[in-house]
Amino acid sequence: MESVAQLLEKIPKYDALPELLLALIPILASSIIIFALLALAVLFMVWLERKVSAHIQDRLGPMVVGGWHGWAQTIADALKLLLKEDIVPESVDKLLFKTAPFIVFLGAFAAFVVLPFGASSFVTDLNIGILYIVAVSSLSVIGIIMAGWASNNKYSLYGSMRAAAQVISYEIPAAVAIMTVVIFVGSLSMVEIVQAQEGGILKWFLFRNPFLFLAFFVYFIASLAEVNRTPFDLPEAESELVAGYHTEYSGMRFAFFFLAEYANMFLVASVAATLFLGGWAAPISMLQFIPGPVIFFVKALVLIFIQMWMRWSLPRLRVDQLMYINWKVLLPISFVLILGAGWMAIL
Repeated sequence: MESVAQLLEKIPKYDALPELLLALIPILASSIIIFALLALAVLFMVWLERKVSAHIQDRLGPMVVGGWHGWAQTIADALKLLLKEDIVPESVDKLLFKTAPFIVFLGAFAAFVVLPFGASSFVTDLNIGILYIVAVSSLSVIGIIMAGWASNNKYSLYGSMRAAAQVISYEIPAAVAIMTVVIFVGSLSMVEIVQAQEGGILKWFLFRNPFLFLAFFVYFIASLAEVNRTPFDLPEAESELVAGYHTEYSGMRFAFFFLAEYANMFLVASVAATLFLGGWAAPISMLQFIPGPVIFFVKALVLIFIQMWMRWSLPRLRVDQLMYINWKVLLPISFVLILGAGWMAIL
C-alpha cells in the first residue's frame, strides 16, 4: 500500500498556480488598502459637507453623536444604511438593478490605481495613466443608465438620460483641458506630470503660463458636471426627479451610489491637484519635510471644500443652460487653450 507522500508525488504539479497566486496577492492587498482609505475619506467628506453646509446656512451641523462636533454621525448613518432592508421592487429588471450600483462604484474605484499620492505612494505608474483615468471613469455613466432603465421608474429614467447627456458632453472640454498639460510634459504618466512640476509653486502648471491657468478652471468646471455636483446636479434633482436614477434604491445599494459620488469628487480633485497643483510637491522648500501624501491630500481637500462651497451657494442650472455652457462656452475656450498651449510648448 502506497504512503501518503507517494500519492502526493503522483499529483500533477501546476507551476503556473503559484505564480498566479503571487501575482494576485499584491493586487488584492492594494485593492483592500485603497478601498479602506477611500471609505474613511468618504466618511470624513460626508461629515465635512454637513459642517460646511451648516455654517454657510448659519447652522451648527452634527454636534452630538460621537462627541466633538458630531464626528461619529456619519459612521452611525453608514451603519444604518448597511443594516437596512434591501428592497427590490417587483417590476424592476433584477439583474441590472442589483448590478448597477457596483458598476457605478467600480468606475471611480478603478481610477485610483494610477493616482500618485507620493513619490513612491502609488499602486502602478502606467505610461498612459491619465488616459486610463479618463477611460475607466466613464464606466460610471453606464451604471447610471443601467440603474435608471432597470428601475422601471420614469423619474429614474429621466435622471439617467440626463446623466448620460451631461457626462458625455462635459468629458470633451475636460479631456481637452487635460491635453494642455500633456503637451507640456510630453507624457501621459501621472508620476512624470508631477515630477515636471517639482521646484516650488511657480513650477506648478497652474502658474506656468496663462493657457494652463485657464485650463485648470475649464477642467474644474467640467469635472463638477461629470460628478453631478451643483450647479450641475440635474440627474438627481430632488425638486424635479424625486432622487433621480437612484430613486428606487435603499440600504446597501443606495450606500454604494453615495460612496461612488464622493469617491468621484475625491478623484476629480486629486486629478486636478496632480495636473495643475504639483501633486505631492511642496509649494516652498521650507515645507519639504512634510510627507508627500499629506501635501497631496491637503491640496485635494481644498478643492473638495470649494466643490462643497459651490453646492451650497449656487442655484441649479436648467438643461438648456447646462448644454449651452458646455458646447458654446467651455468647448470653444478649451480648443483655444490647447492651441495656445501647443504654441507656448514650441517656443
